[in-house]
This record gives sequence, C-alpha cells and structure tokens, in this order.
Amino acid sequence: MTAQPSPDAQPDLPTDPALPSQGSARVPSQTRSAHPLSWWRLGLPLLLQSLLIVAVPAQDAFTYTVGRTVVLQTAPVDPYDMLRGYYQVLGYEVSSVENLATLPGGEILKNQNFVGPLYVVLEAPATTTTPPTAWVPVGIRQTRPTTLPSNQIALRGRADTWRVLYGLETYYMPEDQRDSINQAISMLQTQQPQSFVVEVKIDGRGHAVPVSLWVGATNYRF
Repeated sequence: MTAQPSPDAQPDLPTDPALPSQGSARVPSQTRSAHPLSWWRLGLPLLLQSLLIVAVPAQDAFTYTVGRTVVLQTAPVDPYDMLRGYYQVLGYEVSSVENLATLPGGEILKNQNFVGPLYVVLEAPATTTTPPTAWVPVGIRQTRPTTLPSNQIALRGRADTWRVLYGLETYYMPEDQRDSINQAISMLQTQQPQSFVVEVKIDGRGHAVPVSLWVGATNYRF
C-alpha cells in the first residue's frame, strides 16, 4: 500500500547553495558594511577648533592679569576703513625696521629677507609722568632673554620685511568718540607727538595686549 503525502506537507524544493538556509537569517552585504562613525571622528575636529578659538582670548586674559604695564610710543597710520568700520591703525616706534636696525642686535634686520620672530628689549623711563612716557627700545634678541634688569622687559614681535608686528596695531574706536579722538590725534601729531601713546601689558613670554590709549592727557580704555 502506497503512503499518501500529508496535505500540509511542503514539497521538496531544490537547494541553491547561494541562498541562505531557512534556519539562519542572512544580513544584506550593504547593511553589514555600513558602520556608524565613531564619536571621535566628528567630536575630535570640533574639539580642536573650539580649543583654538578659546586659546587666544585665554592667552590675552592671562597676559592682562599677570603682565607688566609698558608704554609704547605710537603714530597713526590709517584712521578709517570703510570695509571694517571705524578704527585706528596704529604704528609704533618699535614697528620700524629702520629704527630697530640701529640697536644692539639689530643687525639681523639689515637683511631685508629676514622674516620671523624676535624680541625687542624695552627700558622704563627714569620717572613716572601723566600722561605716561614711552619706554625706550634698547636692544634686539632673536631668542627670548631670560635675565634682564628690573627696569627692562622683552616684547615679542614678528619681522615682516619692512616692519615688525606685535598684534597691537588696531584700536577700534567707540562710535560716539571717534570724531573727537581723531581730531585730538591730528592735533597732537603736529604739536606734541610724544603725547600719543598706548599702554600695553607684557607677560614673561613677551606676549602683549593693549590696555588703553593716551591722547594727550585723555585716556581711552580698550
């Protein structure tokens, strides 16, 4: 007697070795190859950018807190720029390569191809006055001096062919004071140029931040 198949039984189908067996689920290759990005791949670049943004204000805050007050002789260069708004571009006595080249150690600046960091040694005036008297540049060093007299300090700058930059070249003027400041500066340039000075703070590494602007006997805080 021949056995009859059950009506619920499934017919045997040919087995394809390329297909997954019924007993195991096969994950599509695209799903298996897609890995979520690790957090550091996105987070690390953002963290580094944030640190760079914060580093400059933090360095300035440190210098402002612990730095020594020094007075620099100034001269205006360009009082107005339509693209950036009202501001005063400041040039300093210690910005001139021609002036610095005459100081001890300044022979490196006689090479017009010299571009790079340097330190200008400044000496305090013998007496304190109001308005304050500018400190005097007395030497140039290519490396930061570690031993200086108590009345001297080193200001770090960067030579740029025909001038030296210190990051102190721009003063943004309050809108309600710009006209009076410019008029006072123009008058002093012809009458008392030595009365136009800037107070800065310099830390032990030579980094400087501006503190205030003196135009004659009037002081404008940054």
